[in-house]
Amino acid sequence: MANDLTIHLVDDEESLRRSVTFLLVSAGFAVRAHSCAKAFLELLPLSGRNCLVTDLRMPHIDGIELLHRLHDFNTDVPTIVITGQGDVATAVLAMKAGASDFLEKPLKEEALIAAINGAIGQRRAGRAVADPESVTARLRQLTDREHQVLIGVLDGLQNKMIAYHLGISSRTVEVHRANVMAKMGARNLTELMWMAITIDATGQRSEIERGAPAGHISPHLR
Repeated sequence: MANDLTIHLVDDEESLRRSVTFLLVSAGFAVRAHSCAKAFLELLPLSGRNCLVTDLRMPHIDGIELLHRLHDFNTDVPTIVITGQGDVATAVLAMKAGASDFLEKPLKEEALIAAINGAIGQRRAGRAVADPESVTARLRQLTDREHQVLIGVLDGLQNKMIAYHLGISSRTVEVHRANVMAKMGARNLTELMWMAITIDATGQRSEIERGAPAGHISPHLR
């Protein structure tokens, strides 16, 4: 399954490095753990097949800066960014910088292994880029309230915080959020984020910002 693949884990938290290394080794992966981005960058250029799992928020060189440096080194490594809760908007920036996927902590074994396999598969087949016209058409199906919930989700807000800002119940937010996922045809938050990135890249920011509260512009669109 993972014979010639090395997983490079970059995280400044020792306990997480130990637990994730154990998880991946138990699943049959070869793992090299690094306490900081600098330690990983010193290995470049890499040989063989590799996949990078990196924390988003680290001292000195964070996950986004690491992705930029890999780009500067012309090093294309499938990368999964792991984040603390509430970092979804920043994770969008990481994906714009080249990350294949992101996962929120605490990490779940099945989700991490699926993300690694998916990231490797994307590099083999090439990422399927969403059609901007199709995404725009789906966005136009959303009500103003659903647009507001969408922006809250992309800002990384929990349902209760979105509910607070919009003056509605958390249950109502859950219903709107489910409607957004269904109308957009997104199976998960990662796909929803890629759709937002696709629209952003076409310069059609107003399609997502429509229905947002006055003065509220999603940070990932700035």
